[in-house]
Amino acid sequence: MQVGLHALGIGSGADRAVIDAVASAADRHGFTTLWAGEHVVMVDRSESRYPYSADGVIAVPAQADWLDPWVTLSFAAAASSRIRLATGVLLLPEHNPVIVAKQAASLDKLSGGRLTLGVGVGWSREEFDALGIPFARRAARTTEYVAALRALWRNDIASFSGEFVGFDSIRVNPKPPGDIPVVVGGNSDAALRRVAAWGDGWYGFNVDGLAAVRERVGKLEQFCADSGRERSELRLAVALVSPEVEDIGALEELGIDELVLVAAPPNSADAVPDWVSALAEKWELAL
Repeated sequence: MQVGLHALGIGSGADRAVIDAVASAADRHGFTTLWAGEHVVMVDRSESRYPYSADGVIAVPAQADWLDPWVTLSFAAAASSRIRLATGVLLLPEHNPVIVAKQAASLDKLSGGRLTLGVGVGWSREEFDALGIPFARRAARTTEYVAALRALWRNDIASFSGEFVGFDSIRVNPKPPGDIPVVVGGNSDAALRRVAAWGDGWYGFNVDGLAAVRERVGKLEQFCADSGRERSELRLAVALVSPEVEDIGALEELGIDELVLVAAPPNSADAVPDWVSALAEKWELAL
């Protein structure tokens, strides 16, 4: 079982020295991926329900520092050499896909092909309103944007004509050194249908226990069958609400490739190496 770390970009994980220390130590200790999520906008009182907690409220305070994931992961890439880097997740319908194609390919090239692009459709209507982007049909927009990204990455001269984006005979360089995996975040049936339809993998976030993982994987297998795909084609990563080392065997049996630990690093960069080392020892990691 591979183990990732979702610890960068928010609060103590938004400090330059802490980012460097986490990336360097996680790289040495055998973690598979460093994940960084995104919100451009937070509000003090949201009428939108957060889908990853029982009470529908996000745990991150609205006033907390929340770095842009491209910038965060670029610093992490510079402080490491092996570990993969993943957006967990980028709210793709909030962005121009031509610019995202450039940003993702640039980071992938500079990191030596280590990027995984995790994408989600977003849940905060207030955030979409602030950015001037329609909240309605954001899932359809995401699907189309992913197709546009892949066209831009694979074709020297790319054209695309869709409902939400279109371009004709353009060059966007650099090209990524290989295919950038696009994994879909979200735990709903609709998210799993997107995984089965066009994703390279799934990032299940804050899944409440092994029974919930088992049920979601079973649903994903059903959707893959409906789409004519083998679930084995997909890479599956999950972050559990309260993970335990004893969960590893069951997760492996369910076909989960990576357990992602969601944890806030220490405030002091000097304390980070021991913190990462303790996590690695607990989860029995070794290069």
